[in-house]
Amino acid sequence: MSILLLGANGQVGHELRRSLAPLGRIVAATRTGELPDGARCEVANFDDPNSLAELVERLAPDVVVNAAAYTAVDRAEDDQEAAFRANAEAPGVLAEICAQREVPFVHFSTDYVFDGTGTSPYREDDPTAPLGVYGASKLAGEEAVRAARGRHLIFRTAWVYSVRGQNFLRTMLRLAAEREELRVVGDQIGTPTPAYLIADVTAAAISHSQPLSGTFHLTATGETSWHGFAEAIIDGAAERGLLQRPPRVVAIGTEDYPTRAKRPGYSCLDTGKLSGALSAPLLDWPAGLKKVMDDLKAESR
Repeated sequence: MSILLLGANGQVGHELRRSLAPLGRIVAATRTGELPDGARCEVANFDDPNSLAELVERLAPDVVVNAAAYTAVDRAEDDQEAAFRANAEAPGVLAEICAQREVPFVHFSTDYVFDGTGTSPYREDDPTAPLGVYGASKLAGEEAVRAARGRHLIFRTAWVYSVRGQNFLRTMLRLAAEREELRVVGDQIGTPTPAYLIADVTAAAISHSQPLSGTFHLTATGETSWHGFAEAIIDGAAERGLLQRPPRVVAIGTEDYPTRAKRPGYSCLDTGKLSGALSAPLLDWPAGLKKVMDDLKAESR
């Protein structure tokens, strides 16, 4: 199997390069044509979506996995064209060419397609109502993928983090080494999801004996606040000797940490449909964090 992996240098893309490797030959593509280790790869220019169809035509893969996205939530409010070009127009072009070639297309979306006013985990068929440009652009991408009418997998995920890249875990560890106190929002609820879990489940879905198609929620299970997640990160780092003087972690309200884009207050996703299709439960978020913290400890030696 030949797998075209777009966004191969992101935190999910990095893990997909690992998880998809046993399935066949991975053809990596990034915006710059370069991987983090300096190795050259294919160029995927999301500022020119039509060029992506030419890339698929030339490489003729058996599967296309799109892990590329515009993820700057606040900047998107003032950069709407770029957000929609990368998150909506480009996935639409990719889905169209994959449908024409009868090639499965895998795409990742977000909890931000919901408004966060719910009180129980969102199901795949619950009404969407994005609060800002980022969520609206990702929802438009979902709709474009479905409109192509090819075989597709859309995985909505949330609160993604990993050992690499720019994410909440790395930000907390950096600030914890500099400050005596961290003030973290405690009234936004969601599910921290490690990039390795997303990658492992994606590989399992692609290789499943009964091919999956449609929209699925892919996160860890359970729920916490950003404050609860920060506390777990700091505690885990201290237990492993990664922090000499752990800071206090103080809960604050959303109103005490204003941002350009409004965030959902509740963004837990119901993963029952996916775990049922794969006949396997998804791990809970503390277990996912433990593995990432263990990996950080191993890398620090």
